[in-house]
Amino acid sequence: MPRTARFIVPCVPLHILQRGHNRCPCFVEASDYDLYLRLLEQFSHLHGCRVHAYALMTNHIHLLATPERADSASEMMRSVNQRYVQAMNRRLGRSGTLWEGRFRSSLVDSESYLFVCHRYLEMNPVRARMVSFPGQYPWSSYRVNAEGARSSLVVAHSLFQDLGVDPPARQTQYRSMFDTPLSLLQLDSVRRAIKTDRPLGGQAFVARLGLQVGKPLSPPEMGRPRKSALVGQAVLFSAK
Repeated sequence: MPRTARFIVPCVPLHILQRGHNRCPCFVEASDYDLYLRLLEQFSHLHGCRVHAYALMTNHIHLLATPERADSASEMMRSVNQRYVQAMNRRLGRSGTLWEGRFRSSLVDSESYLFVCHRYLEMNPVRARMVSFPGQYPWSSYRVNAEGARSSLVVAHSLFQDLGVDPPARQTQYRSMFDTPLSLLQLDSVRRAIKTDRPLGGQAFVARLGLQVGKPLSPPEMGRPRKSALVGQAVLFSAK
């Protein structure tokens, strides 16, 4: 089956998902997470891809980023993945890749879904039952966005800046968003979009993107999650 074409539009936020090969672990020790974040910081700045949120899970990673150019995200991910695999192979005495062939991506309607994606990413460790509160997980951006931890990697989106007049006000407003869990519809919409490399947003957003790329883009199927999705919710939480 041919792969879905990837559409990346400069200055439009992008949800990125990269899985480990055969869903095997990508991170073994704490130093592995640190290395990945250092590489992500280096190459996000080099290639012009502003990272707003992230979650590094055991066998996959999620990023929310805004590329400055059409190739910014691809160049960033290529550079990070190559350097990371080289370092891991040297340390572990192995060969081959750690990652699936390509990352998945979904253009995000910032007005409607930017903070949905923020919450989706940073709540991932909670849904996977690795921690009970997002601030307990050291390998996500929650502490930066919600608690003001210093970071040279995370760059706030303009909508995040609009949350308050100063950092404490913005962090308070941001934390309050986590008081209400994402709905099943929101979870399902994010998952379907990233699974199919389709835009996450309303019809007007998708139509506008279609004009920019010169091709109609269909959004992922929306609506009430299938019964099978609800029954398998616990499995989805740990796998995504």
